[in-house]
Amino acid sequence: MRSVAITGTSRGIGFAVAERFLAGGWRVLALQRTQEGLDGLRSRGPVEHVPFDAGDPTSVLAAAQRVQAQAAELSALVNNAGIALSAPLHKTSAEDWARVQAVNVTAPFLLCQALVPGMAKRGAGRVVNVTSTAARKGFKYTSAYCASKHALLGLTRALAVELAGKGVTVNAVSPGWTETKILSDSLEKIAAATGKSKDEAKQALVGMNPMGRAVQPAEVAELIFFLCDNAGAAAITGAEYLIDAGETV
Repeated sequence: MRSVAITGTSRGIGFAVAERFLAGGWRVLALQRTQEGLDGLRSRGPVEHVPFDAGDPTSVLAAAQRVQAQAAELSALVNNAGIALSAPLHKTSAEDWARVQAVNVTAPFLLCQALVPGMAKRGAGRVVNVTSTAARKGFKYTSAYCASKHALLGLTRALAVELAGKGVTVNAVSPGWTETKILSDSLEKIAAATGKSKDEAKQALVGMNPMGRAVQPAEVAELIFFLCDNAGAAAITGAEYLIDAGETV
């Protein structure tokens, strides 16, 4: 049975990704702070909880060691955990900046650094980094977030080239507005700032894409699973897959 390590599995995209891998017969190592949501996953297949705080490098490295101990032949790593910060430049503190980079960029880097060499030694492995349309373009009041996602995409491309001859593929999946807590939090902030209802705020956001709808976590999960499970993805590396309802067209 193949094993996959997935970060941020308690809800949203991470939970959907874990569900998809379990449905595909994989064993899931769920890297998250608490055991929130794990009962729902365990009813679907083999799940192991790995305590993980993406903002704490010590915790990230400890999690990597536990993954190595529990899955000596890890087949895939999905770096999904991330945080968003919305604030104008003059209200983005150095501490906020550092926290966003730690979670969105440094944690994936450290996990890759710890876990990918084992894949390369065996000559097989898949890494998928969950970025964002914010890795492709700029958004107002999101300098820290956009910078972190641009950096994660750059890391993806650099590692893809470095590992191309070692049987390990590294790709990025960049969702647009997706039905997750990040979207819900954004709607609350927009509603509070503008006086619009949450439904009106949502229509304004999804109106940014031609399809006029939010992406569903299960749709993102299906794409990530394809990149990790499908033999047809063996020659795909360094790619960025936009799943954004046409937002960046």
